[in-house]
Amino acid sequence: MVEFALVLPVLVLLLFGVIEFTRAYNAKTTMTHAAREGARTLALRGTVADAQARVRATAPSLDQSKLTITTTPASGVCTPGQTVTVVVSYQMNYSIPMYRSGKWSLQETGVMRCGG
Repeated sequence: MVEFALVLPVLVLLLFGVIEFTRAYNAKTTMTHAAREGARTLALRGTVADAQARVRATAPSLDQSKLTITTTPASGVCTPGQTVTVVVSYQMNYSIPMYRSGKWSLQETGVMRCGG
């Protein structure tokens, strides 16, 4: 029982650390896909509003209130040969018992060349 009582906190810390890391990795993967889809929408003669809507639709598992979408060019005007960039930022809360809680700032970028 003594060995179990000594090892249990370390096991709980590791278990919850792995769970939170997995959640962050899943969010980062979702953001990568969403940024790429937003850039694709903007590059194919879409508007900034279309690109932002596409990003939000591609990332339904993320808390939409914590999602920030930035496009370059900001006007959304895309001339052939120019590149467009969509940056997706997300503030993710984490909590690891017996260690700490906080926020991770995650960011992904999607870049595409405009079509003709």
